[in-house]
Amino acid sequence: MKTKLIFAVLSLASVVSFGASAASLVTNTQAQKMNLQPMNQTISVSGREGDQTNIREVLSQKADAQGASHYRVIENNQDDTYHVTAELYK
Repeated sequence: MKTKLIFAVLSLASVVSFGASAASLVTNTQAQKMNLQPMNQTISVSGREGDQTNIREVLSQKADAQGASHYRVIENNQDDTYHVTAELYK
């Protein structure tokens, strides 16, 4: 019984903390349809290891820190290293 309660509390806490202000990835078409306003700012992430999931999480966190609600990837270079740049939107 205690295990179920702990699991439920941790699950709820993780959903609330991640879903509270996670900036979303959008395409150019989606940004236009949603009438998103560009912030004229970019963010980037680079490194040696990482899959797309981790890159998106980091971009979302960086976008949140800048006050953006959405971001659009404008550069994506991946070989032995990776470098991704995104434009921010309100």
